[in-house]
Amino acid sequence: MIVGTAGHIDHGKTSLLRALTGIEGDRRPAERERGITIDLGYVYSDLGDGALTGFIDVPGHERFVHNMLAGASGIDLVLLVVAADDGVMPQTREHLAIVQLLGIRRAMVALTKADRVSGERVEQAAAQVRELLASGPLAGAPIFPLSSVSGEGVDALRGALAAAARETRERTATGGFRLAVDRAFSVSGAGVVVTGTAFAGTVNVGDELLLGSAGRRARVRGLHAQNREAQQAHAGQRVAVNIAGERLNLEQIHRGDWLIAGELHAPTTRIDIDLNLLPSETRTFAHWTPVHVHLGAQDVTGRVALLEGERLQPGERAFAQLVLNAPSHAVHGDHLVLRDQSAQRTLGGGRVLDPFAPARNRRSPERLEQLRALQGEGLESALPTLLAHASNGLDPALLARQFNRPREGWQLPGETVEIHTRLGARLLSAERWSALQQQLLDALQRFHAEAPDELGPDRDRLRRYAFSQLERPVFIALLESLLAPGQVDSSGPWLHLPDHRVQLGEADEQLRERLWPLLLAGAFDPPWVRDLARELKAEEGDVRLLLRKLGRLGQLHQVVKDLFYPEQTVRQLAGHALHLRDEAGIIRAAAFRDRIGIGRKRCIQLLEYFDRIGFTRRFGNERRVREDSALAQSTAEETF
Repeated sequence: MIVGTAGHIDHGKTSLLRALTGIEGDRRPAERERGITIDLGYVYSDLGDGALTGFIDVPGHERFVHNMLAGASGIDLVLLVVAADDGVMPQTREHLAIVQLLGIRRAMVALTKADRVSGERVEQAAAQVRELLASGPLAGAPIFPLSSVSGEGVDALRGALAAAARETRERTATGGFRLAVDRAFSVSGAGVVVTGTAFAGTVNVGDELLLGSAGRRARVRGLHAQNREAQQAHAGQRVAVNIAGERLNLEQIHRGDWLIAGELHAPTTRIDIDLNLLPSETRTFAHWTPVHVHLGAQDVTGRVALLEGERLQPGERAFAQLVLNAPSHAVHGDHLVLRDQSAQRTLGGGRVLDPFAPARNRRSPERLEQLRALQGEGLESALPTLLAHASNGLDPALLARQFNRPREGWQLPGETVEIHTRLGARLLSAERWSALQQQLLDALQRFHAEAPDELGPDRDRLRRYAFSQLERPVFIALLESLLAPGQVDSSGPWLHLPDHRVQLGEADEQLRERLWPLLLAGAFDPPWVRDLARELKAEEGDVRLLLRKLGRLGQLHQVVKDLFYPEQTVRQLAGHALHLRDEAGIIRAAAFRDRIGIGRKRCIQLLEYFDRIGFTRRFGNERRVREDSALAQSTAEETF
């Protein structure tokens, strides 16, 4: 169990820990000189059950609340310290608010300095504390009047803490290891050591972890868990990790860094949270307010984007997005605290819903519905809603990081489809996937109705036409799921429904009947577009557009710009090429030129076109027929 103190300055937190454990906590020269706790102190003691309980002594002065916050995350039980002579003071209230915002639900109250006041005053102070706790989750916490000097009442508190330690359930060790670094120092002969509270997972000597947002590799050389040397440490323990890495030095490590398993490393600057504004706040909280965000042991500045309006009243809750000025690490369910821009006042706090929040459509009804689902405790409870509103599906790797839940053991909804894209797997509801497939088929049907003289769109045009919000890899997977069973056909790059046939308009059909004999009569040297237009007294643009349409239909081949060969003429040329190949399948340009009786330039253009369509392959100045090409196989038996 990890116990953290809380309370106003000079209410005896450090003295109480000394009386409870018999150990002097970490005291820096400045603290001894000034007689106050400035930074976090750490004490470990056996309360009688054979196990070590870790105590984190936090500073009570208002100027050092940021240090208090660094130590408060991850504790199991808060020991609220209130001096009987002073009673409840400002930092008592602020520390208590912070504890509640961090989701800590177990507490005991030490009513210190009871030997300095009358019994009546002790009862008044106790009543004041009970009233303070009455409206919150810590209502009914036991109160122990005591004196750290005489020792009166200390044994009773120690016994209660020992009982609480026995009742403390071990935190789950599933998921990747996460440790919030609150101290870093160097030990002679060992090197760099970082300490902190382990939030999740386990770590063993020899493991490799990543440190900080830069993801520096750090090998675990040694471990201390709850102040004892260990080969393994796990969630819920105070852990000291001796780390080593290439060019790793103490100056690179800061309080607030995370030491995490490699699969969790995904620094983020946008976090969606369930925001709770303290009832004690005297001001309305406005959209885009600058704040200090305390997450784990980290203190980072940023702004709050409200997602359900422009203002939040004291005591209200709402969804919000944190836009941070520096990368952070977070997991669904983490608790955080917000303080004002000057770091003088605690404003409220929240619970992380999505550490990888979107920058766009963050206020859309679909997104708010997802956030409502994420208010639950686990992945499984949120998945049906997340799937229903995920236009591009859910990335299982991102979900694993978001919830720190390895994929093994997930209970997916029964009607879940997993598709594979070049960017990895995606999860979609079967209903959503079926709707997307039908949407694609409907889009093609609509396209054919609007452009009956076109064979169909290519992939990118179809995506722009019907799926502007769908990521390209997801669209390709969707298209391939319909191409494989033949629900969609492709002719070259053109996509169309299997029963679609191109229908030329009346004017196009009349123009085709006039120009087609000219193309056939041209044989191996057909007329150019401009010559056809002049011959037919037609607009050059109309002729060019029609020839391109016929090309998409497979009736013409555009060898070079504005030069089209009918399909049957190309087959004749391919037949000549096949007759000219030698035993090695090689065709020589000079022989091909002489065979078809045209100039060298046109001959080379035709051979280069054969290269492009895969009929031939060029090797230096020679070409070899690709016997497996469709054109070679379809013309092999023809005789000229």
